[in-house]
Amino acid sequence: MRSAAYWSGVVSLILLALLCVSWEAFLAPLRPGGSALMLKAVPLLAPLFGLLHERIRAFQWTSLLVLAYFCEGVVRAWSDTGRAQQLAVIEIVLAVILFASCLAYVQARRRASA
Repeated sequence: MRSAAYWSGVVSLILLALLCVSWEAFLAPLRPGGSALMLKAVPLLAPLFGLLHERIRAFQWTSLLVLAYFCEGVVRAWSDTGRAQQLAVIEIVLAVILFASCLAYVQARRRASA
């Protein structure tokens, strides 16, 4: 049985990737018609396979990767207005959930192995 930390980590990673693509493609792109900034979602796809297969190393380095998205969300929530600012707040929330889920999953696995 998979833990809540596992599922919240996987779901928040997928939602964060979808948010990044849709944000820059059509919700609030920097340029009309979309921008190449949607490629910022590509690094989020790298750990997905590892998370789905419950590899502890994937959870560990995903917790480091997601900090960049948290920082981007904070900067854009501070500097943007309107819909982009709302999307930045959603990005912050998803990044925090993903970070906490990764830490909780790693901690649970370490306790189970001890």
